Amino acid sequence: MVTPSAQEENDLDATKAPLLDHLVELRDRIIKSLLFFLVGFLFCYYFANPIYNFLVQPLADAMQGLPNRQLIYTALYEKFFTNVKVAAFGGICLSFPFIAAQLWAFVAPGLYKHEKNAFLPFLAATPIMFLIGATFVYYGMMPIAIKFFLSFQSSGEGGTMPIVLQAKVSDYLSFVTTLIFGFGLCFQLPVLLTLLGRVGIITSAQLYGYWRYAMLGVTVLAALFAPPDAASMLFLAIPVAGLYWVSVYLVYLIEKQRARREAEEAAAEAAAKKPGSDVTPN
Repeated sequence: MVTPSAQEENDLDATKAPLLDHLVELRDRIIKSLLFFLVGFLFCYYFANPIYNFLVQPLADAMQGLPNRQLIYTALYEKFFTNVKVAAFGGICLSFPFIAAQLWAFVAPGLYKHEKNAFLPFLAATPIMFLIGATFVYYGMMPIAIKFFLSFQSSGEGGTMPIVLQAKVSDYLSFVTTLIFGFGLCFQLPVLLTLLGRVGIITSAQLYGYWRYAMLGVTVLAALFAPPDAASMLFLAIPVAGLYWVSVYLVYLIEKQRARREAEEAAAEAAAKKPGSDVTPN
């Protein structure tokens, strides 16, 4: 674990405030976050149909030329509430950077300098990795999963009843948003593990030693978030497993950098203690 210096302790003490002041600030930042979300929600509700058409495009492409190429809704209010869910989904995505900035502004004064230096880059990396995961599932896995599910249709030859897909607008939205959130969260793995390594909670040796358990966990995640076919599960498990090993390497680089910095500080301190030295310790 990284220990704070005396100067950092003094700087943190200078930022202390009464509990009531913290509660007032927390209230204000929650209100601001809700306002950011409301603006994003209203914006996305205005464009709910184009956003939904974008989300449904993989299904439209996969069903090209099929006679049942349509979506249905079976309740009078279903499409309205689907648009509301689309707006909420888009509002969360649009407002997340602003909400994260409010969260950071609230907690940053209570962190040591080295903790701020550790957290801030990873806070910025979180939406980027989520976007990468969402892009991966939308353009990579969803077309494969949709084709797999469409393969269960049958034409009813030989006197049997035909089986065709009549997808509901609300069910499809739940399907695609679950996949996007699932992959987006799974792609946070390097951010989380590297952050834990940066603050000294885990080491690269520990990550390497428990790699078998990690691969088991990756398989369970793939089974939970991916559609229930082997191709889709592998499509999620393989990149997440790769991200785990990338995290191990990143933590290893952080440890090397920390060891080099500590060695330089120890050498400077030893030089400062020598008689006749003009170097003063920090």
